[in-house]
Amino acid sequence: MRILGIDPGLHICGYACVDVDRDGEKLIEAGVFRTDENQPLEERLNRIAEDIGTILKNLRPDIVAVEQLYSHYEHPRTAILMGHARGVILQKCAESGIEVKSFNPTRIKKAVTGSGRAKKEQVQRTIQTVFGLRELPQPPDVADAIAIALCCANSIAGGKIA
Repeated sequence: MRILGIDPGLHICGYACVDVDRDGEKLIEAGVFRTDENQPLEERLNRIAEDIGTILKNLRPDIVAVEQLYSHYEHPRTAILMGHARGVILQKCAESGIEVKSFNPTRIKKAVTGSGRAKKEQVQRTIQTVFGLRELPQPPDVADAIAIALCCANSIAGGKIA
């Protein structure tokens, strides 16, 4: 099964493609795409749509796993902006006919590190260890996207992965 994990953001969106089978997980590709903070919102959202469309076409995932919005942001404007980006991502998945699963941030962290309150560096170090990476995945959005994909794999396998 091929899972695409996405850490949605208006400025930086992390993504990671992981193949999962009975032998384990294999990281296929991971990275970020960015929008220009100086562009109008509608142009930034269009850029996200184009980038997600390309990723879906090239990587052809079976499932897309996306982080849910926090319900208690300290800065509500951040939640609203992230919601715009997440909405575009969900729409592109629907347009492509790809199933989407959403996971809250604490569940993602717990699935990967064992603690729902893990810091970003702990998630990065765990991902580095799981995949035997020479360096920490950078920026942290990449590690988050990989963690989202692993959380999804874990939920499908009944907690047997990651």
